[in-house]
Amino acid sequence: MSVIDRIGAARLLPVVVLERAEDAVPLARALLAGGLDVAEVTFRSDAAAESIARIAAEVPDMLIGAGTVLTTAQVAEARKAGAQFLVTPGYNPAVVAAAQAAGLPIVPGVNNPTGVETAMAAGLSLVKFFPAGPSGGVPFLKALMGPYAGMRYVPTGGISAANLQEYLALKAVLACGGSWMVDPALIRAGRFDRITELTAEAVALARAA
Repeated sequence: MSVIDRIGAARLLPVVVLERAEDAVPLARALLAGGLDVAEVTFRSDAAAESIARIAAEVPDMLIGAGTVLTTAQVAEARKAGAQFLVTPGYNPAVVAAAQAAGLPIVPGVNNPTGVETAMAAGLSLVKFFPAGPSGGVPFLKALMGPYAGMRYVPTGGISAANLQEYLALKAVLACGGSWMVDPALIRAGRFDRITELTAEAVALARAA
C-alpha cells in the first residue's frame, strides 16, 4: 500500500509536537493502541528529527511523516531521520522540488485556487488545506471541488471531534489532520493512556463518517 493510500485508509493524520525525543516511542505506541498507524511529527521543536528517527527504528508499524517542513535543509534532515512523507503549512516550490527529487511524498499546504493549481502543475494530486477553519472550512472546500475534481485534500487547522465527520463526508477529503488526540500537555504529563483513549474515539468517529 502506498503512503497516500495508508493515510487515506487511516482517515486521520495526528499532528504531533514532541518536545522530548524520549516521548516519541511511547506516543507512537499509544497511537497504534488506539487504532492509528500514521502520524506527522512536526519540525516545531528541536526534538523532531530524533523523534522521527526513534519511531522509524523502534515502531516499524507506524507510518511516520515530518510536518512543518519549511526549508530544503529540513527535507534532507527528515529524510535522513527516516520520515516516509512530508507535510508543509504552505506551498514552497523549492521544498516541493527537493522532496520530489528525494523521492519523498509531500503534502503541501494551500488555501486558495492558485495554490491548488500550483500543486497540480507540480504533478501533485493531494494537498493540505490549511488553516482549514479560518480559510472557510467545509463550504470553501465544496467550492474548490467543482473546478478541481481530481484534487484530494487533508484539511488541518480547526479540526476537532465536533466537526471531523463533516469534513470526512466530503468526497475530496482523503483524511483530516488534527492534534486534539495528541495534546502536548498530555504528552508532557506522560498520559499516553489518555492519548490512546482519545485516538480510539477519533478513529471510531472517522470510520462512522
